[in-house]
Amino acid sequence: MEGPPSLETVYQAVYTLHHNPDPSEKEKASLWLGELQKSVYAWKISDEILHGSNELEWCYFAAQTMRTKIQLSFHELPPESHKSLRDSLMEHISRIVENTNSVIVTQLCAALGDLALQMSSWEKPVLDLIERYSSTVPLALLEILTVLPEETASRALRLGANRRKQVLKQFLMSLSNVLQFLKACLETSGNIPQVQIKVLKCFTSWVTVPMISLPEMVDNVVVATAFHVLANRSASPLLHEAAADCVCALLQCLEDNNNQQEIEMQLFNGVISLEQPFHLSVAHEDQENCLNYCRVFTELAESFLEKIVSGSTPENPHFAIKIFDLVLTCVGHHDYEVAAITFNLWYRLSEELYQKNNDRLTLLFKPFIERLIEALCRHCQMEPDHEGLLEELDDFSEFRTKVAELIRDVVFVVGSANCFRQMFMSLQSGQSSWDTCEAALFIMQAVANNIIPEENDVVPKVVESILNLPTNTHIAVRHTSLLLLGQLSEWIEKHPQYLEPVLNSVTYSLHQDHRLASAAANCLQGVCVACRGHMPLRFSSVLQVLESLDKLQIPNTAHCGVIKGIVTILENIPPEQIQQALKDVCLIQVKPLCHLIENDVKPERGTKTDPAVWLDRLAAVFRHVNLQAQNGGVHPCQPVITEIWPVLSSACTKYQADGHITERCCRCLRYIVRCLRKHSAHLLQPMVKQIVTLYSQHQHSCFLYLGSILVDEYATDPGCTQGLVDMLQVFIGPTFTILQEPNGLKNHPDTVDDLFRLCGRFLQRAPVALLTAPCIDSILQCALMAVALDHRDANASVMKFFFDLVHVGRVLEQDNEDKLRKNLGHRLIEEKGQELVTNLIQASVFCLHTYMLSEVADVIMELMITHQPSMSRWVEEAIKTMPTQNSGGSVTATPKQLEDFHRSVLSCESTKAMTHILRDFARLYR
Repeated sequence: MEGPPSLETVYQAVYTLHHNPDPSEKEKASLWLGELQKSVYAWKISDEILHGSNELEWCYFAAQTMRTKIQLSFHELPPESHKSLRDSLMEHISRIVENTNSVIVTQLCAALGDLALQMSSWEKPVLDLIERYSSTVPLALLEILTVLPEETASRALRLGANRRKQVLKQFLMSLSNVLQFLKACLETSGNIPQVQIKVLKCFTSWVTVPMISLPEMVDNVVVATAFHVLANRSASPLLHEAAADCVCALLQCLEDNNNQQEIEMQLFNGVISLEQPFHLSVAHEDQENCLNYCRVFTELAESFLEKIVSGSTPENPHFAIKIFDLVLTCVGHHDYEVAAITFNLWYRLSEELYQKNNDRLTLLFKPFIERLIEALCRHCQMEPDHEGLLEELDDFSEFRTKVAELIRDVVFVVGSANCFRQMFMSLQSGQSSWDTCEAALFIMQAVANNIIPEENDVVPKVVESILNLPTNTHIAVRHTSLLLLGQLSEWIEKHPQYLEPVLNSVTYSLHQDHRLASAAANCLQGVCVACRGHMPLRFSSVLQVLESLDKLQIPNTAHCGVIKGIVTILENIPPEQIQQALKDVCLIQVKPLCHLIENDVKPERGTKTDPAVWLDRLAAVFRHVNLQAQNGGVHPCQPVITEIWPVLSSACTKYQADGHITERCCRCLRYIVRCLRKHSAHLLQPMVKQIVTLYSQHQHSCFLYLGSILVDEYATDPGCTQGLVDMLQVFIGPTFTILQEPNGLKNHPDTVDDLFRLCGRFLQRAPVALLTAPCIDSILQCALMAVALDHRDANASVMKFFFDLVHVGRVLEQDNEDKLRKNLGHRLIEEKGQELVTNLIQASVFCLHTYMLSEVADVIMELMITHQPSMSRWVEEAIKTMPTQNSGGSVTATPKQLEDFHRSVLSCESTKAMTHILRDFARLYR
């Protein structure tokens, strides 16, 4: 934006955005307003709108713009303008009247709160705000006081650890005034829900920081109000939720400070007293209140969890253990959403018991877990009148998936066999409807994989019951039964007398109902893999099943699963039959692919006209086949692969413009190379020639990835090394062309990822060839810029490249090749070391997510090992580039903190410790 637009232009754009019926005009207005908000002119324009307009849409745009600018672009303002901006915002808020739109109020209050946090020259913001607004606009003041602690933890503001510490100190000095103001609001509100909600939210915000200490919560009027509201079943939904949030925040605070007995008992008794209001809410079908009570009960249990487990014995349980009864009452609520709230508690309980590894203690909690599993089984029941199967992405289906995961985690407390038997007993009751049977089978399949294969009591009865299900059995019961059989495949392997009837049942289900096809296919995969030793005589029949799958409606993933199952059988087939068997499996996929290529069929993604479907299936063959050449002979897969190579080559050429299909072609070739290894040498030259030609026209990063596989397999062969370096040299030109575009690295993270994976493979397999290649300087310069790329996979590849580059210098000098390799690596790092270390530290502080710092730490630790004399200087120079103040005028890092960082880096002895050092240093600026 070249110059400031007029207010009329801004008004017109806002009006167009909200009222113009033409979508294209709306989009233009949105883009233009977005550019305005990014510009430096947005400060003055939003201030003028707030001063001169009462129009709702204009004021909202201005308030939102002001908040966004303060949050993200505060550095644009010179320090001398901070005071006038504060005064202007405070004036805007003073003009707020009761009928002002709450969204605008919220934006302005958030803007002022963000300003107070960043403006270091404002020494007593909380006291000043209370003095200014407590008697004039108390609701707005409550908004601001709520925002202040919340925004302290916001990383968008980049306050830095020192400023946060300073702000928290200011808050602590103002705490008594805040509590006094909150108390006054409650006393003068006359139980107005709107005020009570804001007071509770504000108090919760200050507790969460945490700022209010636990002793100050004893007999606190806000805490009393929260419990009073929760005890009142008729409180408004928003007020009830705010009270629940407040109590949950207190309980979380209690968990972090678990030695405060007075407030501990006050909160415990207060929460326990809510059992009756919970039952009343259940009776009146007040769903929202039930959810709130469940949150509070669960939070109480989590806050006491460590004490309950550590302080309990079978003879003398901890007094708070009764909270589990209350939580299980919630789990028994008819709505599964209530039960889902408790899941994290049970995960944590199972983890505590697993770590304790005390059988007597585990036995104490066994009844709770038994009740939990029973209740979850009831929750997993479908509606009795439900027809068909559950939708995969349905909320209830996702809930059942989470139930299965939870049960797998907690089942060790009761024992998988006991759980299995418990569910089987419910099936044998004789009064079970189809929905209760299906739910029991569903729980059984969750734990079936843990049943010992030698079990001969319950499992045979279950399997026989499944095999003898009447044909009119509900489709959902048959579906879950197939899933259960698939999970019992290891048991079937130990009981081969059941293999034939199971295969017959699965095959029948495949063709009986298309809705069962996917589950049957997955079951067939599991049985084939687990029972491969028993399957060679059944290969032809399973092959027929594979041929028939295209007539069924199953997802391609299930189809690939059956392929995985069938190719695992090959390793047990007589050697003279393997080649033909593999060819038969491949031809089922290759023939349709040839048809699409030869008849120029237009691809439609996800259908049988999509070449990617057949390429995925072919890739599944070579991904899972596990065959080896015998006694230096021909690899059993080589003749088949040689025969289908022209088809794959044709597919690459024909669909070269389609990244989706090309990626599948490269994936298939990748598995072929991995399958044959050195036996794929006859394909190396034509493959390299084709991928470099195609890459020059279409820069699909999968070609780079395939190149890295070829380097991994062949770069150690002197006869192949130069050809692979030439391949890299050809790749570099088109790659750098797209990466040098504006935001090229950010817009093409896959290319960055695959490029440096390729270069890393060279460093591992043929380092001298890469280090002496003409393109090495360009590669290094690109890598130095990519250090700051905040894409997880791409950045990890860049860091791994630098780690391998530094690691080259650690080789033992056993011959001239090793000496040359070491000298080349050492020279490059000495040349680029300063820039590398500076970029690593800058990226760690300003660009990368915390979870990405371990890879940076790997590189720095490797530099410490191989270039320790230079590292002191490099780190010192890198530190000098760090800013000493942020945009609000606060000190980012003191000289002592910088000195400590320098010393810590140089004395660090592990990657984990280095990661913590980088994380703590980054916090000074974030």
